[in-house]
Amino acid sequence: MQIFRPDSEDANLVAWGVRVLMISDPKTPGTEVAMRRIAGFGGIIDHHDEFYTGLQVALDDPAGYQLFVMLCDDLGGLAAGQRAHGLLRGSGCMVPVILVSSECGTQIFPEDRQAAVVLRSPLSAVSLRVGFEHALRDRMLWAAA
Repeated sequence: MQIFRPDSEDANLVAWGVRVLMISDPKTPGTEVAMRRIAGFGGIIDHHDEFYTGLQVALDDPAGYQLFVMLCDDLGGLAAGQRAHGLLRGSGCMVPVILVSSECGTQIFPEDRQAAVVLRSPLSAVSLRVGFEHALRDRMLWAAA
């Protein structure tokens, strides 16, 4: 007997079981919205509100996280997010990165797997989903195989 599952059953599970390291200010409404949406995609969130503490956690356990998300407006803008991305890459941590910033005029979904996905703030559910799918595309290809 074959069991067919419609694609709609997989629609919300983009990040099922993915450990997400998130850096943002917990007092802002954008943080709560982003955390709720990431959890809705099935992500397991480890939240830090201090820039260097979050980076240290990522560097201490580079294989433990499958995604790094930073709400840049809370912590110094897009330049701070790009600096965090550079520090991660410079230390050899190759976890996919999503940066969210109001300074972003155009959302960036790079072809280079080492480059950061940059999403415009305020964060919509659609842009976050597309950002997740793009950042986690290798994981999704393995799941489809």
